[in-house]
Amino acid sequence: MALAAAEILSNLNINGGDWPPNLVKNLHLLSPDQIELAKMLLKMGQSHLFQHWAEPGAEDDQKKAFFAQVAKLNSSYPGGLASYIKTARELLADSKAGKNPYDGFTPSVPTGEILSFGDENFIKFEEVGIKEAQNAAFVLVAGGLGERLGYNGIKVALPAETTTGTCFLQLYIEHILALQEASSRLTKGACQKEIPFVIMTSDDTHASTLELLESNSYFGMKPTQVKLLKQEKVACVDDNDARLALDPHNKYKIQTKPHGHGDVHSLLYSSGLLNIWRDAGLRWVLFFQDTNGLLFKAIPASLGVSATKQYHVNSLAVQRKAKEAIGGITRLTHSDGRSMVINVEYNQLDPLLRATGHPDGDVNCETGYSPFPGNINQLILELGPYIEELSKTGGAIKEFVNPKYKDASKTSFKSSTRLECMMQDYPKTLPPTARVGFTVMDTWLAYAPVKNNPEDAAKVPKGNPYHSATSGEMAIYRANSLILKKAGVQVVDAVQQVFNGQEVDVWPRVTWNPKWGLTFSDIKNKVSGSCSISQRSTMALKGRDIFLEDLSLDGALIVDSVDGAEVKVEGSIQNKGWLLESIDYKDTAIPEELRIRGFKINKIEQLKKTYGEPGKYSLKP
Repeated sequence: MALAAAEILSNLNINGGDWPPNLVKNLHLLSPDQIELAKMLLKMGQSHLFQHWAEPGAEDDQKKAFFAQVAKLNSSYPGGLASYIKTARELLADSKAGKNPYDGFTPSVPTGEILSFGDENFIKFEEVGIKEAQNAAFVLVAGGLGERLGYNGIKVALPAETTTGTCFLQLYIEHILALQEASSRLTKGACQKEIPFVIMTSDDTHASTLELLESNSYFGMKPTQVKLLKQEKVACVDDNDARLALDPHNKYKIQTKPHGHGDVHSLLYSSGLLNIWRDAGLRWVLFFQDTNGLLFKAIPASLGVSATKQYHVNSLAVQRKAKEAIGGITRLTHSDGRSMVINVEYNQLDPLLRATGHPDGDVNCETGYSPFPGNINQLILELGPYIEELSKTGGAIKEFVNPKYKDASKTSFKSSTRLECMMQDYPKTLPPTARVGFTVMDTWLAYAPVKNNPEDAAKVPKGNPYHSATSGEMAIYRANSLILKKAGVQVVDAVQQVFNGQEVDVWPRVTWNPKWGLTFSDIKNKVSGSCSISQRSTMALKGRDIFLEDLSLDGALIVDSVDGAEVKVEGSIQNKGWLLESIDYKDTAIPEELRIRGFKINKIEQLKKTYGEPGKYSLKP
């Protein structure tokens, strides 16, 4: 065995003294490619990985599995594992030295568009956005489970609201299909262009996401329109020298952790999809995250802003109170002339302002809000410049590291760490000529993420958003009620109730599918006369041509109509309705998706009508 190893080393012109004896003894097990990977690991100071290798003949399959994992880690990271280790060393050295990533930069408010829902400007941008939608691709970042929410499934399977039970993934797909249809209709396209939809999954979510799609016939979307791209994890490191960490339970396995949603850029680049989209004439890529039930209400107008202003990057944003726990979109100008428009985390923005001539830090301006818009992690990128940039970087995004040190010496970690990257950091590498802007929307219209479990949400200081399943559902009803109000419907204001320790505004439980009301103009055209909805009411509309005329609703109304069925709903509808009933979060007999909300719907009485055939119909009580 020693002769065989010596012969291999000789053929490779390698000094065996530089190689760990345990590895040398096992070289005959390795393919030429694997030996090259071993050389790379040793060159990068990773000889400790082989210290505990067994003698040849023992655990050989696990040794081969080790190199299979190394090959995967190497191929899935832009620049390979050597580049990862090199970057980790640099970032860990900066972290140990306490280097400020914004040193030399001065913050200022960037240029962007601030929209007010329902005014002429908003409606104009919505119309432009609908026309542009057929030239867009949508990318959903959905790598996380719902454990943080107190839900054991994938987050996109959670109901966005429980009146209809529509899950987040269905909600998103129905919006994309409605955009596809509306765009084709508005541009009078001879044939309807299919809007591509990509979902970035992870080891945790991939199989469940695929099962959710397949078991629901892709929620009406053609399976060929949907692509799942699975992100891989990255290697953990044990110390400031970026020595790769071995799994505590397996000495032949490198410990790995998620790299962050910034991986979406490298996955899109390596998949070849971007070039396919460009060749098909697409112009935009829209990125969004997994549990914001309001986000598509903001997309048509925001896409219209991108097209009108010709933004290479458009960050969707909301009004933000100073020091609120949400990142701020900021222009950073370096003393050497470099400039970029990026998200700066809220805990970094205030000290950065104070250090650069703003003694009060992050404060509200005359509008009552911070002049730095709140980042909501929805991006619209122009495809051409995006491809050009990724061809330079290979899809790599500026990374950061967040080690938890044992003590002030910063020489050892409490546990292994890894490099991370964020989707919204893409603009960090752009040239100064890039047109980077933002679109600010009303918070009630655009932003209600579901990310906190009931216990954490209940601890949120009064007046701050809960960002829970409870508040996320109520935000959908609030937005729909306020949109109808703007359209001329008399909607009785909310009452306050407490569910799972959270005091929320309870508006009428109004929902509609995107086909009924994709834009404000759509909704205004479907409401006429004197319409009113009481606070205790529920209304769910599913169908394109449902018209409300002189409707007075005090109870529950459910209308479901096929394409080609035109339904006029009018008169006074009154019944006992659907009531919200509090439930105990700790009652495990109740399904998780209800427990995390703290309420269930008691469907006492309703007027429910289904129109399964085309034609003209009148619904009167």
